[in-house]
Amino acid sequence: MFSRALRSQLKARCACRAFSTTAFREADFTHAVIGGGAVGLAIARQLAARNGTSTVLIERNSAVGMETSCRNSEVIHAGLYYGATSLKTALCIRGRQLMYALCQEYEIPHHNTGKWIVAQTDQQWEELVKVHKLTRSIEGVPTHFVSLEQAAKEEPFVQAKAGILASPTTGIIDSHAYMQFLLGDFQDRGGDIALFSCVTCIEALGECGSQGWAITTKDKQSGEESTFTSETIINSAGVGGACDINNMILPPARHQTQYYAKGNYFSYAASTPSVKRLIYPAPEPGLGGLGTHLTLDIAGRIRFGPDVQWVDDPNDLAVDSSRLGETITQIKKFLPSIKEEAIMPDYAGIRPKLGKDSAVASGKGFQDFVIRKEEDFVGFVNLLGIESPGLTSSLAIAEMVERLLYK
Repeated sequence: MFSRALRSQLKARCACRAFSTTAFREADFTHAVIGGGAVGLAIARQLAARNGTSTVLIERNSAVGMETSCRNSEVIHAGLYYGATSLKTALCIRGRQLMYALCQEYEIPHHNTGKWIVAQTDQQWEELVKVHKLTRSIEGVPTHFVSLEQAAKEEPFVQAKAGILASPTTGIIDSHAYMQFLLGDFQDRGGDIALFSCVTCIEALGECGSQGWAITTKDKQSGEESTFTSETIINSAGVGGACDINNMILPPARHQTQYYAKGNYFSYAASTPSVKRLIYPAPEPGLGGLGTHLTLDIAGRIRFGPDVQWVDDPNDLAVDSSRLGETITQIKKFLPSIKEEAIMPDYAGIRPKLGKDSAVASGKGFQDFVIRKEEDFVGFVNLLGIESPGLTSSLAIAEMVERLLYK
């Protein structure tokens, strides 16, 4: 929330700080980032490093990273599925490289596990061949086929009747530790954070933001409203309201509707069968996810998911236990000796979508990231449909937002 301490900082800032242009002399902040998930944190941290500027991060929850960013597979994606020219591919590759480097430098828990994509049918094998062919045309996304004989030695419990494609640069990360690092580094760089703060109104000052932006928030605890001003505004509200922020600012013809793809995850309590790497089914064109897959957490525990369940409420976070049977059916295709009684409901997450049937992988229904400086609106950078691989891409997205504001 906008505490007394933050209010006093605002008064001090107004008294002594020079802004980048005379048009914004009275602004409280240079940058206002709405949404404190992994992407919003990365953006705020990036912008806070600019000399002579100030950045505030606005988050509606009691802490950062409480929505999509903490309810996902925690996978560092390679960039296999999104087509050769998409924004998702470019940002995933750059983001992966930045993420591994950051984790190594600051000892953020992570592991370059690698991943196998397994095919059970001739049709699925054809999909693997397509993925391999695509990755050969993209720099920095190596893949290779694994013989079934070699697979039997390395992963004796994994079944792949038709073939296996390996992705050696895929990995996992402790997303909570990652976001806490971003938050701490953001604050060390002088950034301010407003928690419990729901954005209720955004007013463009001057002509379409030429004089900055007035942002009104409501404290979820006290109900008190506060208004502050910023030279620029970055919409990274994600599943918590990216389309709502978009629609507060842009005219009706440019309004967006958000859809919600719920993913149910299931834990595994037995010690066998065990695996050393992530196992994914072959991609299915037009699917809203990548299929029920096996991932590992930092401690090496197995979990399965997510599936795709379209819901109307972004707060519908209870695991749908009725989907366990189908999940087990999918798991047994690549891990046939699984102990059914050891699979238990774990958690669920919501992926923000811009279309009811928008697909993750390239092809029919594919929806790319939307990251743009909105035409005719000064200083407004809009991020929509930031789902997978948003976590992996977060540091690269932050670089892109800075370029959009300062190129």
